[in-house]
Amino acid sequence: MIEEINRLKSEAFSGRNLRLLREWEILDQRLANRSDIDYKVARFNAKGIAVEYDIFYHIRSFCGIDSEQKPLYSNEFALRLVIPEGFPCIDSPVELFFLTVDESNRDRACPWHPNIRYHGAFRGRVCLNKMDSFTEIAWCVERVASYLRYERYHALNHPPFPEDLTVAKWVVEYGEPMGYINQLLSYGK
Repeated sequence: MIEEINRLKSEAFSGRNLRLLREWEILDQRLANRSDIDYKVARFNAKGIAVEYDIFYHIRSFCGIDSEQKPLYSNEFALRLVIPEGFPCIDSPVELFFLTVDESNRDRACPWHPNIRYHGAFRGRVCLNKMDSFTEIAWCVERVASYLRYERYHALNHPPFPEDLTVAKWVVEYGEPMGYINQLLSYGK
């Protein structure tokens, strides 16, 4: 991707296109030497600049629970990051949602995390909290990785409220008391 980014940098972009190109360059640099996250561009704008990404996380995390409230695990998650037309305005933040089916319409793992919607019509939606117009998309991608590792989560039912209350309740009643969160945190260290 770096070749395509460098080719585009020679063009005289301004405004939003310049910001989008810089965001792409930062994302590419931050993920260049990582084995736990990679990406592909899912859609380009008319100028050939990335405006939608598929982010692939190779991180062990929860993807549900069994009938005994024990966690199920996956090592692979796929996220779609969409940059809306109004970005980087404060009322047009990037949209983040996990892809819950693949190209063949087979189920994909959806993270079991209180800040990621697991149930209902918005399954896969990610709530990052504290995003603003200066937030880099690379920051968003790395923040989601910290969610998958359970380095960050909000499971209490007060501001900033969890995205999925059922998962939040499980975290408080089972995940923390049974040590599942700490086991996941220590995995790979």
